[in-house]
Amino acid sequence: MEICHPENNITMCPLCDQVCSYWKLSTACGTARASHLFDNPATVFFSIFMALWAAMFMEHWKRRQMRLNYEWDLTGFEDEEMEKLTYQDRLPAYMTNVVMMLLMIGVTFATVFGVIFYRISTKAALHMSSNPVTRSHVQLTVKTTAAIINLVVILILDEVYGAVARWLTVLEVPKTDKSFEERLIFKTFILKFVNAFSPIIYIAFFRGRFVGRPGSYLYVSESYRMEECAYGGCLMELCIQLSITMLGKQLIQNNLFEIGIPKLKKLLRYIQSKQGAVPEEERQKKLQRYETDHFLEPRHHVLVIQFGFVTLFVASFPLAPLFALLNNIIEIRLDAKKFVTELRRPVGARAKDIGIWYNILRGVAKVAVIINAFVISFTSDFIPRMVYQYKYSQEGSMHGFVNHTLSFFNVSHFQEGSEPLDQLHLGYPVEICRYKDYREPPWSNTPYELSKEFWTVLAVRLSFVIVFQNVVMLMSDIVDWLIPDIPKDISVQIHKEKILLVDLFMKEEQGKVRNLESRLSTGDKEKCDQGSNNSTGAHPRPEHYNISL
Repeated sequence: MEICHPENNITMCPLCDQVCSYWKLSTACGTARASHLFDNPATVFFSIFMALWAAMFMEHWKRRQMRLNYEWDLTGFEDEEMEKLTYQDRLPAYMTNVVMMLLMIGVTFATVFGVIFYRISTKAALHMSSNPVTRSHVQLTVKTTAAIINLVVILILDEVYGAVARWLTVLEVPKTDKSFEERLIFKTFILKFVNAFSPIIYIAFFRGRFVGRPGSYLYVSESYRMEECAYGGCLMELCIQLSITMLGKQLIQNNLFEIGIPKLKKLLRYIQSKQGAVPEEERQKKLQRYETDHFLEPRHHVLVIQFGFVTLFVASFPLAPLFALLNNIIEIRLDAKKFVTELRRPVGARAKDIGIWYNILRGVAKVAVIINAFVISFTSDFIPRMVYQYKYSQEGSMHGFVNHTLSFFNVSHFQEGSEPLDQLHLGYPVEICRYKDYREPPWSNTPYELSKEFWTVLAVRLSFVIVFQNVVMLMSDIVDWLIPDIPKDISVQIHKEKILLVDLFMKEEQGKVRNLESRLSTGDKEKCDQGSNNSTGAHPRPEHYNISL
């Protein structure tokens, strides 16, 4: 890589005010190499493949659902809208729901901002350390600890949001069990989705976009300026955040909680039964339908969030599908043991499909195409590399790309109090430092203004988003059109059954017609016989009378 070349002696501007000093670009060689594992042209094709996989997954699920409907005799089944026993005829609390939902989303954004402030302050504090090893690993330390803090906050808020969503749904007073279930699922999904993906969306699309430039930085407070991405971009930090969040949720929330909590409940029930603290009627109590279904919702939410990790940001973390597969293989066996040995077997209830979950999965698959398009276009360096190679490079190669993406800054233009305290950290005085951006040099007529290259790259990025989105959506629609919703053998069997039903119906109708005709003919004969008898009695034959002429 060009950035790792030993002759590449580029002096970079400080990453923070005063305590940070100038640094050599070659020191970012390790980060750049790691970023290149995910930031390469193969990522584009992998993103397209995953979008098509999501479309095929949805089609396969429709076919599987239709097969199960046929095997379980649910093809003509319709859900009955039964009213809840606790329904009250009053105005639902829509305004309270809206306000509380916005408040909970605001809490999520507040936690994200808190972690941002932690990263900024911790980075400045570590740069002041006298230990050279600590100063050399500032970026990795801050990224990893911030990702772990985000994971802990996500796990805590997940439990809080589940309880809040249930309370809001009860407050809304849905009229039927199905309405209660759908509203509860939707509220819980929105809150948990925002909670899980807000830190990731910030790193992918907002971090480093509002930093400013040397000499004119944007500050969070008087002494802390907005954090910026390293030279390799934010893609590596996005990968770290995704991996820790996904693996942490799967290990802690999906496995430890789901195994530990049932065992803990079983232990508590055993202790209470020994002490006689639980009445028999309470132990044998039958829950309402929506309550029993609510116990299954965390499993569905976990799978939908996992589907989001696999599809939404797969361009920045291509290993997500592999980790999801390994986790699901393990979790299938853990769930089997839990349902067999730890939980009471639930009463089966007939349902035609998975309800609102299918629409949620389909929506996530559609949003994944758009998000991956923006990740490839704006978060990675795929577009700047392509623009440089085909427009600015005289040789049609990537030689000189690093120098092309770096702008010049005159260190005498630093704001007062923001220049580095250790001016001779590199062993020599620095007059010009470099920073990653497309801006005019200080000796131009419009110093530090956005250059023509910036607008060219921006136009290509927006064009790529539009083209990528439409091409992938079109390919997904083609897959949807090519794969029938009903398997061929099931379609043939349903057609045969319809023919048999029609034949049976026709035979039954023909039998009714024959019975009616036989009854009518029998009735006509009886009427004829009765009529002939009546005519004989009214007009007796002449030989019965002795008529003398």
